[in-house]
Amino acid sequence: MARTAVLGLPRIGPERELKLGLEAYWAGSAGSAELLGTAAELRAAAWRRAAAAGIDVIPCGDFSLYDHVLDTAWALGAVPSRFGEPDRDDLDAYFALARGSAEARPLEMTKWFDTNYHYMVPELAPGQRFDPRSDHWTGPLREAAALGIAARPVLLGPYSFLRLGKGLPEPLRLLDDLVPAYERLIGELRAAGAAEVQIDEPCLVLDPGPADLDAFAEAWRALATVGVGLCLTTYFAGLQKAAIGRLGELAPDELHLDLVRAPGQLGPVLAALREEPTRLSLGVLDGRNVWAADLDAALVLLDRAAGAVGAERLTIAPSCSLLHVPYEAARERAIDPEVRPWLAFAAERLAELATLGGALEAGPERRDGLLAASRATREARRRSPSTNDPAVRERAAGLGADDYGRSRPADERRRRQRERVPLPELPTTTIGSFPQTAEIRAARRDLREGRLDEEAYERFLEARIAEVVAAQERLGLDVLVHGEAERGDMVEYFGQQLAGFAFSDGGWVQSYGSRCVKPPIIYGDVSRPGPMTVRWWRHAQSQTDRPVKGMLTGPVTILQWSFVRDDQPRQQTCVQIALAIGDEVRDLEAAGAFAIQVDEAALREGLPLQRADRDDYLRWAIDCFRLAAAPAAPETQVHTHMCYSEFNEMMEHIARLDADVLSIEASRSGMEVLDAFAGESTYPNDVGPGVYDIHSARVPETDEIERLLAIAETRIDRDRLWVNPDCGLKTRRWEEVLPALEHMVAAAHRRRAAGGQSGG
Repeated sequence: MARTAVLGLPRIGPERELKLGLEAYWAGSAGSAELLGTAAELRAAAWRRAAAAGIDVIPCGDFSLYDHVLDTAWALGAVPSRFGEPDRDDLDAYFALARGSAEARPLEMTKWFDTNYHYMVPELAPGQRFDPRSDHWTGPLREAAALGIAARPVLLGPYSFLRLGKGLPEPLRLLDDLVPAYERLIGELRAAGAAEVQIDEPCLVLDPGPADLDAFAEAWRALATVGVGLCLTTYFAGLQKAAIGRLGELAPDELHLDLVRAPGQLGPVLAALREEPTRLSLGVLDGRNVWAADLDAALVLLDRAAGAVGAERLTIAPSCSLLHVPYEAARERAIDPEVRPWLAFAAERLAELATLGGALEAGPERRDGLLAASRATREARRRSPSTNDPAVRERAAGLGADDYGRSRPADERRRRQRERVPLPELPTTTIGSFPQTAEIRAARRDLREGRLDEEAYERFLEARIAEVVAAQERLGLDVLVHGEAERGDMVEYFGQQLAGFAFSDGGWVQSYGSRCVKPPIIYGDVSRPGPMTVRWWRHAQSQTDRPVKGMLTGPVTILQWSFVRDDQPRQQTCVQIALAIGDEVRDLEAAGAFAIQVDEAALREGLPLQRADRDDYLRWAIDCFRLAAAPAAPETQVHTHMCYSEFNEMMEHIARLDADVLSIEASRSGMEVLDAFAGESTYPNDVGPGVYDIHSARVPETDEIERLLAIAETRIDRDRLWVNPDCGLKTRRWEEVLPALEHMVAAAHRRRAAGGQSGG
């Protein structure tokens, strides 16, 4: 009969125990034994939960203290030389790669494919050597065995590890050196009791060419000789024809397919592997969204596969790791009782897996009984009037071409804006948020729990805003922000004021390290009942004569960082959000705002993984940004911000954003990302490359920032260059922020004095 499996489990703990343990360790209030003890408890609880749900194949080695890609690099000994030769039992040395140290900048961080999870980018060097250690996997394998659970270790595969790294033009040339390290790791897992090993190769869905497939096949053949069953796992998109053909030749012991993102790949895979002994792992439950599954639709795929190869050759699974969803919807009390039954977090996904396992080989009557609850939930959601607002749909349907863009060209807007507010060369600003201190978090908690009334809370926020504005004036920044003390999260804050959103109490997921986010849940049509930010902007602007930016989150980012309804196209939901944000732009401008920032931090991460799908996404995503910014008059300066983006293949689309100022993460790459922006014909508007990394606790010196600015000036004309940090400052402490910004402003002043000359 078919078996059930999970590719990965949530890590942070139902109450974010890992976050608390990490931050206590970094603060010096807890030791390594306490942190490692917390990690062990979380692993054991996750295994027990999956076992209690009746899951047949339970993962181990997927847990991480920071990031699984970092863990792989650390275990392989792929540590950049600037970190010296660290003791790999030293937790501080491990965390230095992620967070930096006084002596060394950290590894780059970027998005894990098209998710909101961040991974640490491995750095590879010519002649790279690998020194593998298996304890990251053998330790948890033995822990699970002690609980009576025969877990399956999860390894990021060698092909994807190299493809995800940086530093070499042809990283796959390292496979000859890397594959023996993997053979050793897998051999040690076999010796430790592993009956099979999951090898994640998500990069196989990224349009691999013939040479890539040749390299992968050679590596896989070597790993297959170790003598343990290997499950080849792909996800986030479908395998293309050439890759399916190659896998048909390789006939892995098991092949996992993401049938949520790419159900169309099932037919070609069945044809390629029908005569082979390969077991098929079918990802029919969404590992990245929170809606209760259509189990009938999942069974259509499972029945088709069972008819072709037999149920005994099937594994039923989520599409990908459950890292990307919260723990348990049943615990939620803040969500509307009508909406809550429509949701499935990790615990509910496990239950759905068990139901599918029982239903696959059940007769019609028993299957109907098993699926009755799922069918009732789906029908209730379909019929609910709370998901449909006729006024919103009528407004979206009435949009025309003129609604998607500013009324005047960029050069005319630049002239009018500079006449309205003259700014110095290399103007300095920040991305928006300032530290979310313990005092701010406590006040928000006191409001929520009734110890502080709304009026007192608003007075508290006004005082914090005044302090932030005064601090920026003392630092000498040119364009200020209000600091966003009122916002716990840049998406949640807006969702709480928009119709069509629901919010969980405990729906946390990991973004990176100890950073967790609680994505809003978009269940209905979106609209804006009233102004969301104008009051706080007015208060900030009243404190200063310098311009204060209005701060908004853009429609694509709100979409990408939410759990989005799956009963209509994402584009349709994004248009609704864009209209709501455009209403806020209009109100900020009417209040007198000179500059309005509409952040699209997630625009790049939403890019489809396969090239054939990208132009359509970029067309509607950028249209939605333009729709949101369109109400701004020519004299109003529209800024936007994008995180962790590679722009080379999408510059024509980025230019079509037509933002007056685009700020981007650039410091960790040493300004490499600006290569795509060089020359006015490539990108005509102003650019603010980040000059220091806000994800690290280290404070850059003025000389370091000045060097980065000098590099930036070789790519961007200084007349179009802004000076800002990489991202918002909410996660940093004031003790780090103030000196870093002081150094940033000093570096900008030095470059102004240098008058465009190349400098240190």
